[in-house]
Amino acid sequence: MNNKIAVRVAKRFKFRSRLAVLLATSATLISGCQVAADADKNDSSKSIIGKQPNIIILFADDMGYGDLSSYGSPNIQTPELDEIARQGQRWTNFYVAAPVCSPSRGSLMTGNYPERSGLYGETKAVLFPGEAGRIPDEIVTLPEALKSAGYTTAMLGKWHLGDQPEGLPTRHGFDEWLGTPYSNDLDWMIGPTTTEIFAAGARGDKAFVQKAIADRKKYSLAPKNEYWDIPLIKSSVVSTGYEDEIVERPPNQSLLTKRYTEQSVDYIEKHANRKQPFFLYVAYNMPHVPVFASSDFEGVSAGGRYGDVVEEIDWSVGQIRKALEEQGIAKDTLVVFSSDNGPWLTMDQHAGSAGPLRNGKATTFEGGTRVPGIFWWPGQIQPGVVKGIGSVMDMYATALKLAGVEPVAEVIDSVDLTPALMGHQSPRTSFAYYRSGELYAFRKGPYKVHFITQGAYGQPPARVVHKRPLLFHLGEDPGEKFDVADQRPEVLADMLKAAEMHRSGMNIAESIFEIGR
Repeated sequence: MNNKIAVRVAKRFKFRSRLAVLLATSATLISGCQVAADADKNDSSKSIIGKQPNIIILFADDMGYGDLSSYGSPNIQTPELDEIARQGQRWTNFYVAAPVCSPSRGSLMTGNYPERSGLYGETKAVLFPGEAGRIPDEIVTLPEALKSAGYTTAMLGKWHLGDQPEGLPTRHGFDEWLGTPYSNDLDWMIGPTTTEIFAAGARGDKAFVQKAIADRKKYSLAPKNEYWDIPLIKSSVVSTGYEDEIVERPPNQSLLTKRYTEQSVDYIEKHANRKQPFFLYVAYNMPHVPVFASSDFEGVSAGGRYGDVVEEIDWSVGQIRKALEEQGIAKDTLVVFSSDNGPWLTMDQHAGSAGPLRNGKATTFEGGTRVPGIFWWPGQIQPGVVKGIGSVMDMYATALKLAGVEPVAEVIDSVDLTPALMGHQSPRTSFAYYRSGELYAFRKGPYKVHFITQGAYGQPPARVVHKRPLLFHLGEDPGEKFDVADQRPEVLADMLKAAEMHRSGMNIAESIFEIGR
């Protein structure tokens, strides 16, 4: 197969006028209508905005809330992540804006719920190879906004927000990228193609679909590299446009985490002594199935093959921290670790754990959307366990606050978390749980109301639209077992009012993922 997939193309400097506005604006942050007034009173972040920090976001794939030892895992050892959590902050109510890959990643890049940006699907939850869907050109992404503040930007790992040339990371703010355009379980080399499976579903051939899914699960749980033909792509912005090249197809998946780590360390070393701050986004392909670990980590974890993969990611985090310390820029760098959604529970022993939380990936129960959230910035942030609400989506507003720029007005849902980083309460007080364009649930304070409940991947519970919504107190009942709506009608009434206020400010865009289908 020809390894060259694209040649240099004319570079489009989109939104120069909008980015110029970002450069000219003050450091006052528009972070959405829910930011509490007392957040401004407690905002001590001004003491650290004198120097723009480097920003590193480390993003695991399908890692559950209970997969790290600092979050309660009894069999997976993650000493590096535990240490940065000890030195920094470990958030216990940290969320993603969608319970599946593409829309979750879209919210990180845009600072909005996927339903507001259109980066969600109705009939298919994520983007698949060859589809036209991507981040709209008019959206100013997080790396684009940071570039307007003088940052250099780089990405390593899984993108999953469009695999056509105009959808790649370098077209949306990253100077360079090495990684895969989508999940590591796509581009199957055995059995029917994804297109054939969807076509069978469309014509009602349930037997065909069920067998294809069962076969894929079987192969995923006994993975061999040759089962998938995913490309490893290198892309960069050059003076005349872009250079895109397939480095390997398929790559050795056992080496992906190690390669991303080595590239991260190399990037840090190259940029440590430059005056320009940098933004580095490392999106690990795993522990999404198929799970592959390098030979150094095979068989090391009591958590089996899945544990091996998580422990290698933990090692990777340690190497990145070590590089920052050795280069003398640890105190100049904010590092954030999280996951794109909860564990894929139907993958048996190759699935992670949501700990005490209910259900997992693709659901709007806590196990699908509440994820690890660790912040590390030595000497700058207040160490401790943060029990307030936060979201991966909030990294947009938080990063721009620290960079000293203001997001465009279209960034509505992201909340600046710098007050919480400085030791004050989190300014986020509520959170909406969407699935495929519908509001399934809403949280305010410790309470959560469910309007719709539904399992995923054929697992219970069946879809129910509740005439009288369910109400749970997540502090007393993180597993969402005990409906207290009848006992606390005044709370339910308040929750319904808050959810309706959220709905009134939400304009749900047309689904981008349905384009071309």
